Amino acid sequence: MAHKFKFLSTLLLCSTILTNCRQPQASSDAIADTAGTLQAQNAAVWPEVKKENRPWTRWWWMGSAVDEQNINRLLDEYAAAGIGGVEIAPIYGAMDYESRYIDFLSPQWMNILDYTVKKAGEAGMTVDMTQGTGWPFGGPQVKPEHAASRLIVQTYQLKGGQALKEKIVVKDPKQQEVGASLQAVMAYSDKGEIENITDKVGQDGKLNWTPKAGNWTLYAAFNGKTRQMVKRAAPGGVGYTLNHLSEDAVETYLERFSSVFNDQNYGVRAFYNDSYEVYGADWSPEFFEEFQKRRGYDLRPYLRELVSEEHTETVARLKSDYRETMGEMLLDHFYEPWNEWAHQRNSITKNQAHGSPGNLLDLYAAVDIPECETFGSSYFPIPGLRRDSADVRNVDPDPIMLKFASSAAHLTGKNLVSSETFTWLGEHFKTSYSQMKPEVEQVFLSGVNHVFYHGVTYSPEDVAWPGWLFYASLNLTPANSLWSQFSGFNNYITRVQSVLQSGKADNELLVYWPIHDVWSKPEGMEMLIKVHDIDEWLHPTQFYKQSKQLMEAGYSLDFVSDKMLQDASVKEGNIMTAAAAPAHKVLIIPQSKHMSVQTFERVLQLAKEGATVIVEELPADVPGLHNLEERRQQLNQLKASLAFTDAGNGIRQMKTGNGEVLLAGNVQQALEFKGIQREALTDTGLKFTRRQVSDGKYYYLVNHTPNAIDTTIPLNMAAQSVVLMDPQSGNSGLAMASTENDKTNVRVQLKAGEALILKAASGPAPNVLAWQYLEKAGAPIEVKGEWALRFTQGGPELPVDQKLSQLKSWTALGDKKAEAFSGTGEYTISFEMPAKNAEEYVLDLGKVSESARVWVNGQEVGVLGSIPFQARVGRYLKPGNNTLKVEVANLMANRIRDMDQKGIEWRKYHEINFVNIDYKPFDASVWKPMPSGLLGPVTITPYSTATTKEVSAL
Repeated sequence: MAHKFKFLSTLLLCSTILTNCRQPQASSDAIADTAGTLQAQNAAVWPEVKKENRPWTRWWWMGSAVDEQNINRLLDEYAAAGIGGVEIAPIYGAMDYESRYIDFLSPQWMNILDYTVKKAGEAGMTVDMTQGTGWPFGGPQVKPEHAASRLIVQTYQLKGGQALKEKIVVKDPKQQEVGASLQAVMAYSDKGEIENITDKVGQDGKLNWTPKAGNWTLYAAFNGKTRQMVKRAAPGGVGYTLNHLSEDAVETYLERFSSVFNDQNYGVRAFYNDSYEVYGADWSPEFFEEFQKRRGYDLRPYLRELVSEEHTETVARLKSDYRETMGEMLLDHFYEPWNEWAHQRNSITKNQAHGSPGNLLDLYAAVDIPECETFGSSYFPIPGLRRDSADVRNVDPDPIMLKFASSAAHLTGKNLVSSETFTWLGEHFKTSYSQMKPEVEQVFLSGVNHVFYHGVTYSPEDVAWPGWLFYASLNLTPANSLWSQFSGFNNYITRVQSVLQSGKADNELLVYWPIHDVWSKPEGMEMLIKVHDIDEWLHPTQFYKQSKQLMEAGYSLDFVSDKMLQDASVKEGNIMTAAAAPAHKVLIIPQSKHMSVQTFERVLQLAKEGATVIVEELPADVPGLHNLEERRQQLNQLKASLAFTDAGNGIRQMKTGNGEVLLAGNVQQALEFKGIQREALTDTGLKFTRRQVSDGKYYYLVNHTPNAIDTTIPLNMAAQSVVLMDPQSGNSGLAMASTENDKTNVRVQLKAGEALILKAASGPAPNVLAWQYLEKAGAPIEVKGEWALRFTQGGPELPVDQKLSQLKSWTALGDKKAEAFSGTGEYTISFEMPAKNAEEYVLDLGKVSESARVWVNGQEVGVLGSIPFQARVGRYLKPGNNTLKVEVANLMANRIRDMDQKGIEWRKYHEINFVNIDYKPFDASVWKPMPSGLLGPVTITPYSTATTKEVSAL
């Protein structure tokens, strides 16, 4: 029997307090009382805000030219804007300020770090720092023997009975300088003979070996060096890039930090490692030995195949083994000692695994906080959302790529998943909060719950506008004209993150990532699994297509690796990957060609222990080269031992132990067969992510469709109450909802570009006022008359005040000062309001370029920083004369354009200096002026409201 509930007494109270129904006026006292009631309610509904709930930022220290006075000033500004922490990243410096540079890790640098941490604490913030400068890890302590290595192979031709005349020494003079050493010499005859003649080479390089007959090709392998230097290095950080595969090299690298940090952490919460970006580093001196130990056979006889580009099965299998070995060495020799170093000092580690030569899931999981990265911008069909083709990079962020980091955190029981966010979201100085909001929402939907901005540049007070800036956007600094309204955007992120850091992720499916299919490619050698190469290693795979289809259908999932499956267990039919990890109901094996016997055995064992496993297609083959036929036979025997019966709809079923294996080409049909229900709310176009908390679930919903959504959605749980939480405004209220057949049906209203959080509780309804649903809209009332425009702050000069009968862009005012201006302008207008006969009124600012803060009758409504630029204002309005004030902040673009047209020098940095989105010299002089200000039309629309309707089950 269906269970239904109503919230009548609360609803009646709400209709009195939340609406100003037919009151003669809204007095200041009434507004204050209402605001106080709502504020108290919202404080009780939203989780308590902690430092990690706020967005943090990477903090570029140019040349580490920092001082206490400016650190003190800037941290106060950051805290006031709602930033919860900084991530110190020393990089190259500004020209003409060399006298201020501080060498990385010098006593002076450590003193300023100590001061920074203490000041941040006073401001309610926390500090992370990189263990290098620029990226990747490297520096002056990395001598050639510990620098990133590359395999150099030289070939020689030799005939039977002949001696090799030339010496076997590395020919490249640059490699001679860094001490490239001979590691192996293999001889291959035209008759298929292979000989290891390494011990026949003297110390002087002379070969003391002569073949008896035939034609031979000699392959000499040298441990060379990439000679890559640290990119964007700061003073005191210049040097070779580290060999991450060598335990000795990593230990030596960390000794420099041990000598200055000793056994303490100077208050640093986390030491972080940026994306790998070690190029051409395909070797390490101990690679032959490590390969033998890990893969069970000698790599030396296959040296010819290792460097071959032939598209043969042997070459592909060999390279798969080689890449797997490299990934394991990175995990064991870099991540483990690095973690241990940080943990010994009561700090944690944070890492970006993408771009690494290994299994991303295992590498992300190896640290305390996995961190992904958004690079470029995505397309969202939100009406009015600007996306200029000239300001977009040619790579779009992919939510499935981001899920590698969140999956790793979820499956290892770690709560925080961070993201380096908004890297090159748009061209410098042209990015708005409207563009940032859906992009960060996509990050949240992917399982990330702690945003780090990319980034904020430290700039001294005596440096002229725009101050010091990093070469890559996003440049959100206090000099940015949008900064005055940054707190509005930060408050939105803080509210969302306070929810997404609560409880545990609530994803029912585990999807196996067949990494060996990625590795089994004959091209190249090392394989860096990069964000920019997803068209090659991710998008073509059935793993990607299956995962995307499941997510779009309304299923929640995490990705799982071979290693994670080995560590998994089954409890009450659910798959547990770690003690603190959330439970998953089903393991899905997408179509894959290569799977190890150990992994397939483990999959079947999990089923025997009680798990449900859905296999799209049985694995076709084993990966790798060693004992190939023996392992193939083992896999075929395993497959032959499976006894499936027909369960209908193309599903074959095998019961085993306490669980079962389903073989189904249509995975979603198999899920339905098992009663694993999708969240049908996605049929509306809404996207979601869920969190499980002690008393229910949170649903974070986002409308990235072009349409407003007003409908009843089903939730896959029987809740006793549902509270709606608006992360844009912070308001909350009890939802219209009912339960039937173990589902909860909730009415939601979201305009295009809006988000909403549902708290579906298993306990009694909280003492919360009811949510007001907007019903029938009346005719919009356009706010007309004479607008007073006053420019309040910014530059290069404040334009003169204006009286406007028609709203228009500042660039169309006929004032050159206004065309070049970046800053804030304040619009004020008085207008008449007829007798208030509606229950709610919605203010719509129309088009805003780019962000607005609103007051009605002297009461602050809030920051409207993104589309749809609307707010409920009924409680602020009164019959008769009303006053509307709108403060608008525009982009930096027009002022930068003006400076470049006038030839004013403002960018002068070492190394890369300053580039545009295509990495070419930056020049804004050719830009067209960007629209700025309040463009409208501004309207107020009356609505009837619903607070007492009961929603029947769908």
